[in-house]
Amino acid sequence: MKHFLMNLLLSFIWVALTGSMYYSNFLFGFLLGFFILWVMNRQEEDRRYFNKVPKTIGFIFYFIYEMLAANVQVAYDVITPKYFFKPGIIRYPLEATTDIEINLLSTMISMTPGTLILDISEDKRSLFIHVMYLKDREHFIAQIKKGFEHRLLEILR
Repeated sequence: MKHFLMNLLLSFIWVALTGSMYYSNFLFGFLLGFFILWVMNRQEEDRRYFNKVPKTIGFIFYFIYEMLAANVQVAYDVITPKYFFKPGIIRYPLEATTDIEINLLSTMISMTPGTLILDISEDKRSLFIHVMYLKDREHFIAQIKKGFEHRLLEILR
């Protein structure tokens, strides 16, 4: 946590020194501060922060890609005369154990067009997901497990 706060402080210092308050300038300052902290802390034992930031950025880009791909699929289905719907309900086994992990995972899945979380099992070991375009159940479960859940758990744990 202290590395993140120092990185934010370096970002704000960069914005103050350059005098331009734009998101791109703040992001550049954040990346510059990350690089400075990385160089200064190469000998330190606790390097979790320096592993989590690239994973977080990668997860954000992966989520944006998945969301755009799902939007294109739904939009294509809406504008064409033939419907490609193949709805189904999946029981998805969870590896996430805490409430925050389950909540973030279900939010990410629901934000992707074509999927909706219907319920969470009583023992919090399964999600019930409605899928608009379900071709193969096992492929969908593997895609969520590999794409969303593992990446999210790497960041949170």
